[in-house]
Amino acid sequence: MRFMHIADVHLGAAPDSGFAWSKGRGQEIWDSFRRCINEANKNKVDLLLIAGDLFHRQPGRSELREVNYLFSTLEKTMVVLIAGNHDYLTSSSPYLSFPWNRNVVCLFEPSIEKVRFPELKTEVYGLSYHQQEITAPLYNDVKAEGGEYFQILLAHGGDARHIPVSKDALQSSGFDYIALGHIHKPQVFLPGKALYAGALEPVDCEDTGPHGYILGEVHRKKVSVRFVESCTRQYLREEIAVAETDTAYSVREKIAALLQKKGEQNTYRIRLTGQRSPQFIPNTAEYLKCGRILEVSDDTIPYFHIEQLRREYQGTLIGEYIESFSGKTLSQTEQRALRYGLEALLYSRSR
Repeated sequence: MRFMHIADVHLGAAPDSGFAWSKGRGQEIWDSFRRCINEANKNKVDLLLIAGDLFHRQPGRSELREVNYLFSTLEKTMVVLIAGNHDYLTSSSPYLSFPWNRNVVCLFEPSIEKVRFPELKTEVYGLSYHQQEITAPLYNDVKAEGGEYFQILLAHGGDARHIPVSKDALQSSGFDYIALGHIHKPQVFLPGKALYAGALEPVDCEDTGPHGYILGEVHRKKVSVRFVESCTRQYLREEIAVAETDTAYSVREKIAALLQKKGEQNTYRIRLTGQRSPQFIPNTAEYLKCGRILEVSDDTIPYFHIEQLRREYQGTLIGEYIESFSGKTLSQTEQRALRYGLEALLYSRSR
């Protein structure tokens, strides 16, 4: 039996609001989901497990029709899905009354239920959110019933406000595989047993690193899994070292080189570090124009040749300011005070 485990697709999200590329990001999420369906066909997947938050919010019927059409293109795959904290169920939710394809099973009860697939010798357990936050550890007491069937728990949660998850409880639950959702970074929760697939596409600047889905294969109740990276782009945090010799244009060239090396398709938050010339103040707003950059923060510090300045400004206010720091080992706070004070005294009038 082969399965594909995805989670946190967030159809309907439009990441990076306010930036020129935001509208296109929403379509990329839909396109990524469509590619997943194609990959399920290509890999002859038996089960597509969707561990919550297929949608970014309560879906409308038109969105459900689009998703249902994509499910209909699956050649041999059964779909099992639950609702998460973003697309949680309400009494008027279109989720509940929608006429799903025959290959789609929705575990929409607020308590654990299961579906059995005799031809696959597999059972899938799960529950859905009926409110945005659930603080009770609902999975702690869930136990697999045992037997010859391969048993999967489809679960969404993992923090204090969204069904806290206990490693010990899941380890002793008896399930052969636990398909987790809610945490957007793919990760192993219990080796060989419980995994977070992570968001299919990164939907927030904190969703750094690769994203995709998990492919699993079962032989005699033994499961092997692998993570498949499939996202269109990543969010990356990067640092650029600025030197005393750097200028506005040289820093721009460093940013351009970084984007070319790491991938111009990715989205960046960049931090400038190092010691710069006091005459050069990085224009962080201007650097946003270099590519898909959400933020450029300036953590550089001005570099002063203290002894040279001491001699040059001896007997002046600047010289006296330097002397007030001499004769002792300066703390980091005192070093910053010296630099910022000199920067203000030397260059504030010329700006």
